[in-house]
Amino acid sequence: MTTQRLYGVRGWTILGLFSAVVFLVFPIFNLLVGPDSAVHISTYWVTLLGKIMCYAIVAVAMDLIWGYTGILSLGHGLFFALGGYSFGMYLMRQIGSDGQYRQPMPDFMVFLDWKEFPWQWWNSDSFWWCAMLVIVVPGLLAYVFGYFAFRSRVKGVYFSIITQALTFAAMLLFFRNATGFGGNNGFTDFRRVLDIPIATPQARMALCAITAGVLIGTLLLGRWIVTSKFGRILAAIRDAEARVMFCGYDTMYYKLFIWTLSAILCGIAGALYVPQVGIINPSEMSPANSIEIAIWVAVGGRGTLAGAALGAGLVNGAKSFFTQAFPEYWLFFLGLIFIVVTIFLPQGVLGLLDRIRKRS
Repeated sequence: MTTQRLYGVRGWTILGLFSAVVFLVFPIFNLLVGPDSAVHISTYWVTLLGKIMCYAIVAVAMDLIWGYTGILSLGHGLFFALGGYSFGMYLMRQIGSDGQYRQPMPDFMVFLDWKEFPWQWWNSDSFWWCAMLVIVVPGLLAYVFGYFAFRSRVKGVYFSIITQALTFAAMLLFFRNATGFGGNNGFTDFRRVLDIPIATPQARMALCAITAGVLIGTLLLGRWIVTSKFGRILAAIRDAEARVMFCGYDTMYYKLFIWTLSAILCGIAGALYVPQVGIINPSEMSPANSIEIAIWVAVGGRGTLAGAALGAGLVNGAKSFFTQAFPEYWLFFLGLIFIVVTIFLPQGVLGLLDRIRKRS
């Protein structure tokens, strides 16, 4: 059966428990239990969970291209940010005349004395148009870039360096005010989605639940792909691409498909991230962010999907703690985590848990 192929009893049980926590426990203890109660879950924790789940979607997308296809990308932060900017344009239009300057244009455009929206903002007041851009913009960029890179047989460290250079170039471009995306400050001060106020606890909880649904859907889609014949070919490309080509398969199109799909998933995660965190700026495109995505996958367990999501949760949970308790030492902790995992846990945390389970 398809359900058995996707996950065993343990996997479906974990997904069921996760769903119960996000769709039942969090809404009940956030919306129905008063803030004076000791068991009340604050909006801060709802937003933090939503943000980490967005990162988990990116980690799963990264695992599809790196863990199962053997292509290390150091540019997935770009696709994440492009999805965020695509939906951020709609959120900025939803502010309307409630901005600081009381003008129908975003405040940064009024400040720069712009008289009309630039061409890339066309129809940006349409929810469905911007939702389409969330998929099309990162997907199209990934397809074009991947087509020329894979056709030229660029692979290994050379591919990783090129993706990092692409991300860095895009970051420098978005830092410019002339691009029409807010320059260094980016987009912020969001008020509404579909004319519904974002800041209410109900809206925050709804966004968190939607993100959880997308994360579960991403895990199921990824699992369906890697357990299919297509997924076995991807694994073969990872292990011995020359042999796969000798068997008559055109590996370029297999890599191009999973590369583009991975970029689209990152774009969707970025679009979910922006209304929950409340800001998107060029720093999300920094090469360091893309490297950190690879660390999430390595920590959780490369080539496991669920491990990638777990790694995103562990690293970002630790980041939330250490940036408050020891802000100046966070990057050292991150480097230490990566070194320890690389040396002592080559299969990640999930691999460690599996070994412990087998021994017991």
